[in-house]
Amino acid sequence: MLKGRPLLYTMTALNALSFLLFGYDQGVIGGVDNSRGFLSTFGLDLSKAGDNTRLGTIVSMYNIGAFVGSVLCSLVGERIGRRYSLLVGTVIMLIGTAWQAASSSAGVMIGARIWSGIGIGFIASTAPVLQAEISPAKQRGRFICVQLTVLNLGIMVAYWAGYGASKNTAQHTWRIPVACQACFQVPILVLIFIVPESPRWLASHGRVDDALKVVARLKGLALDSPEVKAMHDEIVATVEYDRQQGGGGWKDLLRNDKIKSRRRFLIACSIQFFQQLGGQNALTYYSTTIMGAAGLSPDMTSLISGVLFTWFFVASFIPWFLIDRVGRRKLLLSCIFGMVVMFACEAGVVSLVEKNGNKAAGSAAIAFLFIYMGLFTIGFQAVVWAYPSEILPLALRQKGSAISTACNWIFNYMVVQITPIGIKNIRYKFYIVFAVINACFLPPIYFFYPETAGLSLESVDKLFTSGNGHGRGRLVDEPSDEARPELKQTDSDVKGEEVTKEHASV
Repeated sequence: MLKGRPLLYTMTALNALSFLLFGYDQGVIGGVDNSRGFLSTFGLDLSKAGDNTRLGTIVSMYNIGAFVGSVLCSLVGERIGRRYSLLVGTVIMLIGTAWQAASSSAGVMIGARIWSGIGIGFIASTAPVLQAEISPAKQRGRFICVQLTVLNLGIMVAYWAGYGASKNTAQHTWRIPVACQACFQVPILVLIFIVPESPRWLASHGRVDDALKVVARLKGLALDSPEVKAMHDEIVATVEYDRQQGGGGWKDLLRNDKIKSRRRFLIACSIQFFQQLGGQNALTYYSTTIMGAAGLSPDMTSLISGVLFTWFFVASFIPWFLIDRVGRRKLLLSCIFGMVVMFACEAGVVSLVEKNGNKAAGSAAIAFLFIYMGLFTIGFQAVVWAYPSEILPLALRQKGSAISTACNWIFNYMVVQITPIGIKNIRYKFYIVFAVINACFLPPIYFFYPETAGLSLESVDKLFTSGNGHGRGRLVDEPSDEARPELKQTDSDVKGEEVTKEHASV
């Protein structure tokens, strides 16, 4: 039986494979949708406006399915647990993979995309929660950044697989990279039956003895170890306190109770909303036009796009060394400010490209695109999958995380739909709009997003109950007994930013 670091790394591998599947499935259709074989299979002629719309529908319906899957996960995920939520999502996706690979008409493919999206909605809503609940507090950000890196790895691999398939004119070549999703789904199914359930979910559902056993396994210590008992007692005490505040029902998400459930729910949803409305999809959408204006051939444009996605993957290693040391807030604020500057610069050089086809301006636009993608993955993308699971209270974590993920998907769909219209009608000024939008994100993040780096999930509760859960709030001192009498102090409580032992909290 796995225990200690081997168990932690195995559970991290499960979540990493889930995000690898997430990234690959998200990117694979973009790598094959313009190949001759794909277009021929579905009878699409991109010179016709109607066929362009049909292709856009095939691609975008995945986001609608993911939105539906996230909502469904919010309804049943807390009841069935983290492992079985991942199991449901993976089984749905395995069926969806076979469905997509076998599709021969646009209608069938649209149905397959929606079905696969439902599966990824379950996975994207659950994997970050499970990772947050098993990771050591001091390194939780780094463990969640692993998920980000493998997500971008999946996008990169999917693009290059599609790029290779596009060079083959055979009608059915596109089916191979689509079917390769199963290479990630099968190992996920195997690992789900090897790893235990989250100890925090077990405790919140009355299985306190099972929770104690999982805590001991994760720490690699005996059941009667003081450290294990302290951590277990803190989890159980938090469960009991949260239960006294509310039963974890839907109405509790919007209650202004002692643990600030409504504020925490709104923070979790807003960061997902900000990520999508920040315009990353808009910038990449126009990237092929920018590269063409720089004098690149279509083949070279496709190659540089692959290099861009490779850079996206490489840059995702940078927050591994920053997210726990620098903190979530500073990463968000500094990188979003940089993104504002990049959008403004992009608008300026793209205006020159549009006016006179200036190749130097086109080259500068490509450089700004690479800088922007680096800032996005270091700041926004790194934090967005960590923060909701950290911020939300245990009783509402699965529901709140799933709804916040649903916000991500529905606004992703919206941005994908409005971007072609915006670029067509206002051209380079569309990037000025996104520069302003990103600038508007800075005040709410500064004033309302607290720092969670280095805190156990139970101490995040104390951050809000102690009155420090505002933007510049930090858990400097533990709340008094009057502030939270039901929650006993334990040796594993975090004092300020100092965590005395690497595995002080699971």
